[in-house]
Amino acid sequence: MSESGFWDHQERAQTVVQQVKELRGWLEPFDALAARVQGTHELLELLDAEPDAEMAAEVGREIEQAEEELATFELKSLLQGPDDHRDAQVEIAAGAGGTEAQDWAQMLMRMYTRWAERRGFDVEILDLSEGEEAGIKGAVLEIRGQYAFGFLRAETGVHRLVRISPFDAQARRHTSFASVFVYPVVDTDINIEVREEDIVMEVFRASGAGGQHVNKTSSAVRLRHLPSGVVVSSQQERSQFKNRATAMKMLKNKLYNIELEKQLAAKAAIDATKSDVSFGSQIRSYVFQPYTMVNDHRTELKIPDVQKIMDGAIDPFIEAYLKAAAGGAAR
Repeated sequence: MSESGFWDHQERAQTVVQQVKELRGWLEPFDALAARVQGTHELLELLDAEPDAEMAAEVGREIEQAEEELATFELKSLLQGPDDHRDAQVEIAAGAGGTEAQDWAQMLMRMYTRWAERRGFDVEILDLSEGEEAGIKGAVLEIRGQYAFGFLRAETGVHRLVRISPFDAQARRHTSFASVFVYPVVDTDINIEVREEDIVMEVFRASGAGGQHVNKTSSAVRLRHLPSGVVVSSQQERSQFKNRATAMKMLKNKLYNIELEKQLAAKAAIDATKSDVSFGSQIRSYVFQPYTMVNDHRTELKIPDVQKIMDGAIDPFIEAYLKAAAGGAAR
């Protein structure tokens, strides 16, 4: 990058900068881990030569930290997909079941928001359609952080809730469903051609619970891409221009993902596992009554602390899925 004329070709320069950033993202954690292991080894040698309780406690802490860093590095090594490094667009939609399903969709939105906050990622609501009584009909989140898509692609599928519904006067147990689909966020360096003549734009008033949060003008935007049939909408901004820009970004993300799926469909290994992650398949059940349990049906990982999971602690499920997927690819 220090070469003369490096920045004369901006596109090529930006590509190189991104590649360097990605390589540093691997090398720096590896060097830090290697240095910690070496330091721990030296402490062990000193401890062997001269036993000391305080030093033994320090060595224990160093070993524990090294194991945590190694686990993190190993998990990251599973993120080798061409889009794993990208930000993620998470689309949540309530299934059949009215208010109960809409409340479940909102619970999932909170779960992913809390997961992102735990990792220090940024979350932006691109679109939100509120339910009539409670919850949401659907939402689109953009989660920005290193390898956000690589982690969250494990969440694509149908999520099932079993609980005694707070909306049922007879306190009966209900089963509800909500779908989650995760797209990689398209960078500006990827050219997704969307011709204006292929787009039909509709404007409407933003929906909501009422009062001051509902726009009085038709600022919400819906875009329909005629060749693919893809429809996106945005109503979070008060400006029609801003909503259109957001909707266009969402449209490009979806079209990019469609093209990516076409390429993946040609690979037999991907086809063999597609039923596990495709839209419409039940990937996980969250049981609140008569017992508490979250069960991932793809990996058979079960965690009884459902409240902790709903607070965003979904990393064990993500890790189990990535390891299982990597093992299947190796075979």
